[in-house]
Amino acid sequence: MTLETALTGFLTDPVVVAGWVVLVASSLVVLAWDLRTNNPETASMMKFAWGLSTLYSGPIALGAYWYAGRSQIAGDSIWRKGFRSVTHCYSGCGAGEAVGVVGMAGVLAVSSTALTAAVTFSLAYLFGFGLTIGPLLQEGVGLREALSDSFYSETASITVMEVAAIGTDIWIAGNAHIGDLLFWTGLAFSLSVGYFVAYPVNVYLVHRGVKGGMQNPTERGQTA
Repeated sequence: MTLETALTGFLTDPVVVAGWVVLVASSLVVLAWDLRTNNPETASMMKFAWGLSTLYSGPIALGAYWYAGRSQIAGDSIWRKGFRSVTHCYSGCGAGEAVGVVGMAGVLAVSSTALTAAVTFSLAYLFGFGLTIGPLLQEGVGLREALSDSFYSETASITVMEVAAIGTDIWIAGNAHIGDLLFWTGLAFSLSVGYFVAYPVNVYLVHRGVKGGMQNPTERGQTA
């Protein structure tokens, strides 16, 4: 049995899929409760990022939030900053990838893998950059500077994340149709792969000072 066959069987097992849906739903409930009850001062952008990431990756993203996104953490570190940075990137890129894959391969039923991948990549960059540019513009940063900062800080993370995610999705579910269970589970699995692969890239970018690590949850009212 090949790895592809084993993964396909795992991702289309009704028991596995049902269990994952329950885990994602439960993770979203726990996240919403904790953000509202224990961490209401979390920046709205990070609340949005943690929410979308948990929708994509369930307990994986919830675990990252528990480790790096709560004010109750013992102290901040480069590893925690890396998780906050990759989560911020993941929320936008994941949305772009989902829109691209579902729109091109699903709704429009485009048969060209290359075209679908190209459009999906473009949307991932658009959404990913947008989540960085938007807040900068709201802070009064000029459009040219916001574009430059976004390109400088996010390009490497988005590129690595999407190469891993889109490549995995094509490998596992490249021939699946929108009505197939594998179409959806392959997309979810590939998103999580991209999340993991891009994490060390974000740690390195934080280490080099390219990214600031987003909001330090132990310092209320401050953003990085």
